[in-house]
Amino acid sequence: MSLHLLHLDSSILGENSVSRSLSASIVAKLKEAHPAVRLTYRDLTAPIIPHLSGPYLAASQGAPIARDAALEADLALGAAVMEEFLAADTIVLGLGFYNFGVPSQVKTWIDRLSVVGKTFRYTEKGPEGLAGGKRVILAIARGGFYGPGTPAHSFEHAESYLRGIFSFMGITDIEVVLAEGLARGPEARESGIANAQAMIAALAA
Repeated sequence: MSLHLLHLDSSILGENSVSRSLSASIVAKLKEAHPAVRLTYRDLTAPIIPHLSGPYLAASQGAPIARDAALEADLALGAAVMEEFLAADTIVLGLGFYNFGVPSQVKTWIDRLSVVGKTFRYTEKGPEGLAGGKRVILAIARGGFYGPGTPAHSFEHAESYLRGIFSFMGITDIEVVLAEGLARGPEARESGIANAQAMIAALAA
């Protein structure tokens, strides 16, 4: 069976993005190990997934509301995003670290995935994830140091948020490739990127 890979990027820095470079390296490694890989790519910065709206929520829940062309297009985009996610065996997400959290583009993507009956459900014993069995690899670039034991650790709301939301969806196989200290000078930047590349080399393909 071939690998179905979903590759996403979220950095607004284009060619200057470290997270985009890291996610591309991860995907290249996976493609080399799985020549028959089915690859889907989505750049979350263009086109941008809109924020949720009241009409979108109402229509997606089956409410009898008037639908114009803009709403129909939004619903179609939401369905496509969900289909990409559910179909993937492995998800590689390149992640910028903005203002201590995920880029807003990632949040709007997550909002389209957090749908009861699709990625989770409520039971008598509490919420149950429905998207288990996937592998998620986060390629994170941070300007400072936010790991355990650092003074700024309490400000880390990106990796922790995504681990929480994916776990809620039933996904427990979550790996992180991390480049940090990128804004602390040339040597720290070089060291951070080298450490991340070493993590990629150690990833199971």
